[in-house]
Amino acid sequence: MASFKDKVIIVTGASSGIGAAAAVHLASLGGLLVIVGRNEAKLKETADNILAAGGVAALQLKADMDKEADVERIVAASLAKYGRIDVLINNAGILERGTIESTSLAQYDRVMNTNVRALYQLTMLATPELVKTKGSIVNVSSVNGIRSFPGVLAYNVSKSAVDQFTRCVALELASKGVRVNSVNPGVIVTEIHKRGGMDEATYQQFLEHSKTTHALGRAGDVEEVAKAIAFLASDAASFTTGVNLAVDGGRHAMCPR
Repeated sequence: MASFKDKVIIVTGASSGIGAAAAVHLASLGGLLVIVGRNEAKLKETADNILAAGGVAALQLKADMDKEADVERIVAASLAKYGRIDVLINNAGILERGTIESTSLAQYDRVMNTNVRALYQLTMLATPELVKTKGSIVNVSSVNGIRSFPGVLAYNVSKSAVDQFTRCVALELASKGVRVNSVNPGVIVTEIHKRGGMDEATYQQFLEHSKTTHALGRAGDVEEVAKAIAFLASDAASFTTGVNLAVDGGRHAMCPR
């Protein structure tokens, strides 16, 4: 099992879902966590779960990724507390439903600002520190970045951008010893679809339908993605960079017949 003993790890979107699971898992492997989220109460839940898993108390930062000053504060607070950054997990993201006929520019801007612009800014600010530690970056993308689906157009575009960003930055930082990869989850049981507008009944139908759209016959859970994130962030993946790793039960490989 990979060790993150005394490694300083920033996880955005850590108040729920994949981010929360990744933070707890990485802390259980010895990491010193900086957890970032908008929901203070849910962020505290993650912090409590880190302690319950045997991890060191996390630095909790309430931040809105759409605000440049808040993103700047993430790096500043991490350095003030620990003096270094070893791993950056760019997980914060939102989903908006809509097609080219129904997605407003306001929706597009919200998705791109959170899913791409904020990720770009935080990575840019953290890079000098990651170069010092020869650290690693894992971006949380989606199967929507590598395959096309109707009905969530702005989200699809944002995740394709994340995948290209991952590959480009991997090439740019390779000579400096910094690895950059992404995970591309399929349908994972989290709150993102409900926050994106699905009611409970529709969501349950969506999960049921996922049994037919994923080769393994089910939706995934957050721990499965957390373990993939930990692998890519760890020394176990020391010769892996520029990879968009599907963690999607085979959905990316499926074609309608």
